[in-house]
Amino acid sequence: MIELQEGVIPEIEVTKPYALVAITKHGVQKARQMLQDFPHVDLYYMEKFEHGDEQAKGIQLFKGTVRLLLPALFKKYKGLILIISLGAVVRMIAPILEDKKKDPGVLVIDDKAEHVISVLSGHIGGANALTHEVANVIGAKPIITTASDVQKTIPVDLFGARFGWVWDSDEKLTPVSAAVVNEEHVAIVQETGETNWWMHDTPIPSSIKQYQTIEHAIEAKPDAALIVTDRILERDEEVILTNGVIYRPKSIVLGMGCNRGTSFDEIEAVIDETLAELKLSKKSVKALVTIDLKKDEQALIDITNRYGWKFVTYTPGQLNEMPLPNPSETVFKYTGAYGVSEPAAMRYANTSDLLLEKKKSGNVTISIARLNFC
Repeated sequence: MIELQEGVIPEIEVTKPYALVAITKHGVQKARQMLQDFPHVDLYYMEKFEHGDEQAKGIQLFKGTVRLLLPALFKKYKGLILIISLGAVVRMIAPILEDKKKDPGVLVIDDKAEHVISVLSGHIGGANALTHEVANVIGAKPIITTASDVQKTIPVDLFGARFGWVWDSDEKLTPVSAAVVNEEHVAIVQETGETNWWMHDTPIPSSIKQYQTIEHAIEAKPDAALIVTDRILERDEEVILTNGVIYRPKSIVLGMGCNRGTSFDEIEAVIDETLAELKLSKKSVKALVTIDLKKDEQALIDITNRYGWKFVTYTPGQLNEMPLPNPSETVFKYTGAYGVSEPAAMRYANTSDLLLEKKKSGNVTISIARLNFC
């Protein structure tokens, strides 16, 4: 709990580049939903709206007027997303503004989440680009009031953000961004994830070239690279990261079954071990799916809460609609479904292919599918 007091800069925990703040009941509901779909934010809201799961989700509660929280956020974050009225925001930030080269980007969302308004540092602070991304995430209208918008290209730190993509490391964000802005040769390799990431009404700049494979991109010797993949790169591919950023799309679905009362630690160990075997990134996991008999399985609930994954369950009838590579009469006897982990993963991923057919490990059964983005 953050106790806000006049004249005291509060201690905050910064884990993401952007802060999301809400102060009303409806604003908090929208902010909690955004947290699932836009993983680049630290969320703050008033303690009177506490749900009880804030610590597990990394949400920071505060007590007192939000005006006293903003100075700390201003100093620590690249941008602020405030579900607060525009007039109130203008009054609160006026005393703490410094310089357009230093101030973070600030944008405002109305309480019904119908509009996203770029308020401060639209160009240099990146608020205009952030406004477009957030508006896409929540289905709102972006409001940009600057006379001329920034160069229509890729905002490297927000690339794919509307889809929940995250970068592996921020080490090369600045030099790669410079290469994009300076119209140097930038390679894009996309192995999975949403393909409709270009958001402008103009063609992609000729300096940005798309390649079918990392090998082809390496051969082209670009000045910078954007790599969209859920794979752990092979050693001979890592040269592309000399000045490159890896983006992790939410493309992996974990189909799971487990014995009642299986521990969190055992389930996490199986997930980590299996992803490592397949050379897949944990950051690309989108959902953990299972049969509805497991909708109250505490360890499954806890692990999806910890990592912000979707937790989806299906009825036996829904699972039996899927083509099964390994149907089991024993599983049917106890659950009414001929399989759990395999059909659940295929159903959510909208595919009949599996990256991993069911694997039994201790009390856990796991299957893995890749989302079909077509």
